[in-house]
Amino acid sequence: MPVLTNKGFALHFVSDTEVTKVLTFPILIAALEAAHRRPKMEVLDAFLGGEKAQYVIRSAVDPGRYMASKMFTSFPANLAEGKMPAVQAVCVLFDGTNGRPLAAMDGTEITRWRTAADSALGTKLLAPLNPETLLCVGAGEMSEWLIRAHRTVRPSLQRVLIWNRSPERAVDLARRLAAGGVRCETTADLDAATREAEIITACTRSHAPLIRGRNLRPGTHLDLVGGYTPQTREADDEAARRSRVFVDRRESAFHGVGDILQPIASGAISETDVLGDLYDLAGGRVQGRTSPSDITFFKNAGGGHLDLMTCEAVFQQLGAKLG
Repeated sequence: MPVLTNKGFALHFVSDTEVTKVLTFPILIAALEAAHRRPKMEVLDAFLGGEKAQYVIRSAVDPGRYMASKMFTSFPANLAEGKMPAVQAVCVLFDGTNGRPLAAMDGTEITRWRTAADSALGTKLLAPLNPETLLCVGAGEMSEWLIRAHRTVRPSLQRVLIWNRSPERAVDLARRLAAGGVRCETTADLDAATREAEIITACTRSHAPLIRGRNLRPGTHLDLVGGYTPQTREADDEAARRSRVFVDRRESAFHGVGDILQPIASGAISETDVLGDLYDLAGGRVQGRTSPSDITFFKNAGGGHLDLMTCEAVFQQLGAKLG
């Protein structure tokens, strides 16, 4: 819904419903891939508070095009209460040619879309071409989004395994997905499920590795989403050691995510073993999968550039619909 600023320009307030009306995963994944072929954006993150109650501002500048900031809070205890999501956010998009504010968007919805699309782009560029089994580790609010996104770029995925610390959440997720026609199974044996899966997506807040590298079958693609601090990680050192390791953006990954920093600190891998990011892959500067037996490891570390890319996609789609 547009309102007038004091200079007479229309500032659009975009609700979660409006975001979902104009976005699809094919649209957003294509937009992210195109954006990663352009020069890297400048980004800056600011964190206040701790893991239990955190306030974060993530900003990005795409020179001559757009500027954006996302302001969000993280309150994990909200999940247990069941009344609000753990992460809530607002995004603001500015014109990069004159600084004019263009839109304020529901950042919680932007976060869901961009997080899932970021992982899906990694899968598009790194995963085996015709996988059949996807394992989802974790059954929180992002899990359904990730499953939908991965199945968009790999429609051969016909079977979804779901593991969660609390089995009832896994059952609930499986029920929702099954209602949409997705073949789902819950599992209590994470090691066995890891050995079966061709793509594994993990979205937890675990401080101890859940995915063991010894269980990864040749050809597996591993997508790690949940760990976003130096203390959190979802895969062990052996998973990194056995894999061709990639990240969504080098600067974000080396800034402070445990799935990259901890195996480097232990000596399992070195910084040079992180072979590239989405800019390198989309731009054709590095090769992702070199053989069908390669294990690929992708760390979704996020960043304000992804929020800007997603806000731009929403803004452009709204403009197209409004004529």
